[in-house]
Amino acid sequence: MTHQFEYSTLAHPQDIQQLATILEQCYVMPSGDSEIYINRIGTENFRFIRGCEQVIGGLATLAMGQWWGGQRVPMTGIAAVGIAPEYRGSGAAIALMEHTLKELHTQEVPISVLYPATQRLYRKAGYEQGGSFCSWEISTQSIQVREQPLPLQPIIPINHEVFHDLYQQQARLIHGYLDRNPVIWQGLIQPDNQEIIYSYFIGDKDQPQGYIIFSQHSAEDGVFLRVRDWVVLTDAAVQTFWSFVANHRSQIKQVRWKSSVIDSLTLQLPEQTAKISHHERWMLRVIDLVKALEMRGYPPGIQAELHLEVKDDLLIDNNGKFILFVANGRGEVTRGGKGELQLDIRGLAPLYTSLFTPYHLQLAGKLHATETALLAATQIFAGVSPWMANFF
Repeated sequence: MTHQFEYSTLAHPQDIQQLATILEQCYVMPSGDSEIYINRIGTENFRFIRGCEQVIGGLATLAMGQWWGGQRVPMTGIAAVGIAPEYRGSGAAIALMEHTLKELHTQEVPISVLYPATQRLYRKAGYEQGGSFCSWEISTQSIQVREQPLPLQPIIPINHEVFHDLYQQQARLIHGYLDRNPVIWQGLIQPDNQEIIYSYFIGDKDQPQGYIIFSQHSAEDGVFLRVRDWVVLTDAAVQTFWSFVANHRSQIKQVRWKSSVIDSLTLQLPEQTAKISHHERWMLRVIDLVKALEMRGYPPGIQAELHLEVKDDLLIDNNGKFILFVANGRGEVTRGGKGELQLDIRGLAPLYTSLFTPYHLQLAGKLHATETALLAATQIFAGVSPWMANFF
């Protein structure tokens, strides 16, 4: 049914106002907020879908990167997907997604990531669960970390560029972490309403070992400290992080932060008092199969060969048999082979990200493989649970 819709970039000035109205209704936004959001993302990064010669929906594209196995893979994030209510169920949303993916494929973008409001739509477009977005919380009284081995240096005024190098040192070690788009960086230091944002280097200003960016908020059950972003590169930095936030306990009841499902920060706590307050999974789509597999990093010290057979109903270049040869932490892809591990493009996503083991993906019906192929895939895609700290 995609023939009844027209896909385009910004064509007329009134397109922005029409999409802004749609997004405000879709996301229950205050009047005017959607235009602020659109301008922050940049109108050139929006894609529109039209029906009956008027804008009936759109989405935002965010060019960035994602770290996989210590290597940066170019990635386009999809955000703010919105369709006018009277056109929902018409096929407009899937048409919008399919056109966007075809455009990204011509640009040779390897992968795409999004946060789904509904999985069904994005699964139709070839996305599948890729990793976690987790919120944690802890009572400041229960932290019980007193010793602070490093000094803290306030950053005034806040300029996100001073954090980039420290962030990248941590990001490249975390499976699924973003190489952030400037819009995401700006959102971390941009206050909402009446809030104030504070930031500190952890350690000496000339050679910091991490940083913390946070804001403080009142809630019905007391005041909480929200860590907007953090980096800790040493054990002393972790201890200082906990000591610093614990020292807010006279006024702050809780601390909230983003981390992995298995959060290494909590290993330094005396008791298991930190709890996950929110958990959801983002979705990933392989757009250029060869580039995605070759640009990713792999476990060092293994040499293995995996014979894939992939089906992709939308992007025909991803169809067929491929051999992935891995050695010295890098992969090389050639066409052909035995097709010993069979899956569609959706099933490739959680294998690519190491969210699930090949064995569990086979149990879930996401792939079919010989014992030899299962063993090779398990070695090749071994990795810690993927996550990211940013919502977009």
